[in-house]
Amino acid sequence: MKNKIVDCITFFDNNFMFDFRYNVLKNYVDYFVICESTFDHKGNAKKKNFNKKNNYDSKKIKYLVLEKPFPKNTNIWENQAIQREFLLDNLNFVDDEDYVFFSDPDEIPNPSLLTNFKLKNKYGIFMQQCFNFKFNLFNKYESPWEGTRVCKKKNLKSIDFMRQKVVSKNLNYSFLRIDKEKDIQIFNNGGWHFNNILNPDQISLKLRTFAHSEFASEKFSSPEIIKKNIEKKKDLFGRGHIYKKVEIDETFPEYLINNKDKYSKWILKE
Repeated sequence: MKNKIVDCITFFDNNFMFDFRYNVLKNYVDYFVICESTFDHKGNAKKKNFNKKNNYDSKKIKYLVLEKPFPKNTNIWENQAIQREFLLDNLNFVDDEDYVFFSDPDEIPNPSLLTNFKLKNKYGIFMQQCFNFKFNLFNKYESPWEGTRVCKKKNLKSIDFMRQKVVSKNLNYSFLRIDKEKDIQIFNNGGWHFNNILNPDQISLKLRTFAHSEFASEKFSSPEIIKKNIEKKKDLFGRGHIYKKVEIDETFPEYLINNKDKYSKWILKE
């Protein structure tokens, strides 16, 4: 019996990126699990934003809504973890031997690795090429990006643990360091991290409401400053990174290659 592939994300408001994700992965994934909260990570109420399109296979979509407010004494990272664990608590339809993938919505595993997928170790990390602002604006500084994580459902005790503590550098530690999870398989050429494929206002909102609060100040989150950095192909956080335009070729998702006109706004021409 085939092990099912369950693609899980927590969701804020980016229907554009989920739609792209769905179309890249729909022929390889058995279920898409989308977990949205009615509060942002700072505890502010928000509306539900997920748009389940008519062309989606309804049998594959599992939409979870966390409607309970986050506790008053928790910080933004703890609230992020609460949302992730709510998702895990609602995976009762998943069998023990099925594979649970967890990603940020803009981290897309390479579909070619999902055909007849087998995990030899307890956990897997997909090493992904990183792109910023445009689908073809390459970020060499953060590539390969440790993005999508995977394990069998029977081994998944905490999504936040899998995300925060299952990291490739653990493999460099001595076997005596039993505090470091080392039962990890690395998947090279593991897909793409299409980071901030958004307009300046959307990036500003993301920076002001997501868990990385150190970037919420006007110095980083002003739409005008963000717009200037995008035009100059510069990192948003003053680290001196200059991104490079590359051509859309066979290393990109097949769906993007076949739909360049649809996504022309988000493909750099010059």
